Amino acid sequence: MRKLIFPTIATLIALAILLNLGFWQLNRLAWKEALIDRVKAGVSSPPVSAPGPTEWMTLSEDDDYRRVEVSGAFQKGFAYYYTALTDPVGAIGGPGLMVYVPFKSDEGWTVFVNRGFLPQGLDDNLRAEALDLPEGEVALTGLLRLSEKPNWTTPEPDENDLIWFARDTASMAELLGVEATGLAPYSVDLDAAFTPAAGMPQAGETIVRFKNDHLGYALTWFGLAATLVGVYLTWAASVLWPRKRRDSA
Repeated sequence: MRKLIFPTIATLIALAILLNLGFWQLNRLAWKEALIDRVKAGVSSPPVSAPGPTEWMTLSEDDDYRRVEVSGAFQKGFAYYYTALTDPVGAIGGPGLMVYVPFKSDEGWTVFVNRGFLPQGLDDNLRAEALDLPEGEVALTGLLRLSEKPNWTTPEPDENDLIWFARDTASMAELLGVEATGLAPYSVDLDAAFTPAAGMPQAGETIVRFKNDHLGYALTWFGLAATLVGVYLTWAASVLWPRKRRDSA
């Protein structure tokens, strides 16, 4: 029996860790499903005022995809976010660019606005027409998207063509010469209603997609826990009832 003491303690500790990881993933699953439901309901809900500077420090993942409204005027400069629309809302899909433009609100702070999608290989004249900005003050509605920070797998921005591979609005602002002070830590994806009569940029193409692998992870942890118990019981049986004793019986 003495041989079982330390392996049993180690097994119980490992089992507790594996079970805790499994239950933690189940909790994350419930949270993610609630978030998905909230986002699906929020994208068509009445807009609320876009968060101003006093609210920026408290923004969290729960604020992503919130429908907001903001009034002000477009500023000079364009930045582009490379993407591919595999299931577009509008008529145009495939690889292309989302057009980001700095927008100064009536309150004096700046936010990048995603005006919509331009397909890859667009004719220069059509591109110039699509990039023509509305003049004067306008009122906009769209979805709040928290800015992204690129990771080690994200390609570096193409500074010559002003193309980014992450929604890093701080980096966009720096390269475009937009004052960082007073820059919102999010962008606004315009509603489809703001697509110009010519059809581009094609607004309303926010990709509402969440990675939700938590159930698979939970089953993996619980499976490892079950395997651990099986291995331990097999080993314990071999210690308590050695082969020689079982053969003689």
